[in-house]
Amino acid sequence: MLLLPSIFNDVIGPVMRGPSSSHCAAALRLGRLTRDFMDGDIAAVRVEFDRYGSLAETHTSHGSDMGLLAGLLGWEVTDERMLTASTALVAAGIRVEFEITDLPHTHPNTYRLTLRNTREEHVVTAISTGGGMIEIIDIDGIAVVIAGDCFETLIMTTASATTAVPNLDQLPGVHRVQVLGADQTLIEIKGSRFVAADELVPYPGLRVQSIKHLRPVLPVLTGKSVSVPFSTCAEMLAFNAGRHFDLSELAILYECARGDVSADEVQMRMREIARILSDSVAQGLAGTDHSDRILPAQAPQFATHLAEGRLLDAGMLNTITLYVTALMEVKSAMGLIVAAPTAGSCGAVAGCCLGAAKTLALGDDQTAGALLAAGMVGVFIAARASFAAETAGCQVECGAGSAMAAAALVTLAGGGAAQAVDAASLALQNVIGLVCDPVANRVEVPCLGRNIMAAANAVTCANLALAGFDAVVPLDEVIDAVAAVGAALPRELRCTALGGLSLTPSAQRLTQRLAECRGTTCCS
Repeated sequence: MLLLPSIFNDVIGPVMRGPSSSHCAAALRLGRLTRDFMDGDIAAVRVEFDRYGSLAETHTSHGSDMGLLAGLLGWEVTDERMLTASTALVAAGIRVEFEITDLPHTHPNTYRLTLRNTREEHVVTAISTGGGMIEIIDIDGIAVVIAGDCFETLIMTTASATTAVPNLDQLPGVHRVQVLGADQTLIEIKGSRFVAADELVPYPGLRVQSIKHLRPVLPVLTGKSVSVPFSTCAEMLAFNAGRHFDLSELAILYECARGDVSADEVQMRMREIARILSDSVAQGLAGTDHSDRILPAQAPQFATHLAEGRLLDAGMLNTITLYVTALMEVKSAMGLIVAAPTAGSCGAVAGCCLGAAKTLALGDDQTAGALLAAGMVGVFIAARASFAAETAGCQVECGAGSAMAAAALVTLAGGGAAQAVDAASLALQNVIGLVCDPVANRVEVPCLGRNIMAAANAVTCANLALAGFDAVVPLDEVIDAVAAVGAALPRELRCTALGGLSLTPSAQRLTQRLAECRGTTCCS
C-alpha cells in the first residue's frame, strides 16, 4: 500500500540529530519498531547489509549503526545520547554484530535484522526510502508493509486464519485487517489504537500464538481513509483555478486533509519547526565542533567577513549562504536539525527561508508559510520520485531542496502558486543528473557546497519566475525526468563512496587519516 506523502512525515522533518536522515533517522525508527516487536526484550541482534548496497560502505560514517542501536534502546532521534548508544547497548546486555553479506533484495538501503531473546527469534527485513522514511517489508519470510504511520497489532497464529477474522475490521479504531503468509498465519491490524488480547475472545477459531504491538514512529498518522484535494502539481493548479490561493495556503489544505488535522495545528507545527531552525542557525553562527568531521566551523568567519564588508555584494544571497553553512555545520556536529527534505540537504530550504525572511524583515508566520510552500513541492517529489541519494543521486536531495527553496522564496516575495511551481521547475531542471559522491564517507564534502549551490540556484530561479520566465517543462514532468535519470545513474554515483570526488587522491588520503583518528581527538 503506497502512502500519500505528508509534509511533516516525508518532507519537512524529521527533527533529528545525525549526519544522514536516510541512514541515522531511518535506522533509529527501524530500531524502535523492532524493539516493540520483541516486546522490549532483546538479547542479541545480527544486522546484515548487502555488499552491493549503499549501507555496506556508509553504515558507520553516515550514522546507521548509531541510529539503529539508539532505536533498539528505545531512544528518540533527538536524543543527545545518540553518540553513546553503542556503550549503552553493551551496558544493557544486548549483543550486536554487523555483517556484510549477499542479500536477495535490490534496494540499496536494505537492513536484515535477526533478533533473539530467551523465548523467540525473528528475522525482520526493512528498507530506508529517503528522508528518514522506512518500510518493514518482511517478517519471518512473510511480506508486510509497515511504515510506522499507525498503531500496528500483529497476531501470530498457529493455523490458517482465513475464516477466523471476518469482523475484526469492525472493532473501534481499526483501519485495515490483512491475513498474511502463504499459510495465512499472520494477521496485521492497522489502526488508531492497538487491539488488545481480550478483544479477540469472541473469535474462538483464532488460535493466537502471540500478539505484537508496534507503536507509530511518524508524526502524522494515516487514518482509515485518506482523501487529499490533489496529488500532483497539475491537479493542484487546476484545483486553484479561480481560487487564487498561494502555495502555502494550498499546502495547508493538503496537509489538513492528509493528516485529518486543523489548519491551526498545521501552522502551529510549522512555526515550531521554524523556531527549531532558528535556534540551529544561532548555534551554527556561534561555532560548532565535533571530532569526527572533515571541516572546522566556517560560519563564524563568513559572518565576520560579511560584517566587515570583505565579501562581494551578493545581497540576500550572502545572508542565505551564511545560514546554510551554519545549519550544515550544526548537522555535522550532531546538533539538532530538521531534515528538509533530508539531513544531507538540510541547509538549502531552511537557509533560504530564514535568510530571506531576515533580509526582508518578515516574521515567524511568513517563515512558516514559506516552509509550507517548500513542503508542498516536496510532496510532489516524494510521490513521483524519492529523496534517497542511494536510489537517485544528489539530484533528489540538494536538487529537490533547491526546487523547494525556489518555491518558498517566490511565496515569501508574494508570488502566486503558479509562479512558485515554475520556480521549482526551473531550479530542478538545473540540477538533473547531480551525483552523490561524499568524500571520506562523511556528509560534508561536497554536501556543504552543494547546499549553498542549491540555495543560489533557488534565489535565481525565484527571480526568473517572478519576472515571468517560462519554465517550459511542467514540474510533474521534470520530477519524472529526475526519477528516470536517477534510475540510470550507476551505483558508484549514488552514495556508495565508490565514484566521483570520493575516489580522488585527496579524498582517499582524507579517508585514511579519519580512519586512523576515529576514537581519538587528533581530527578535532
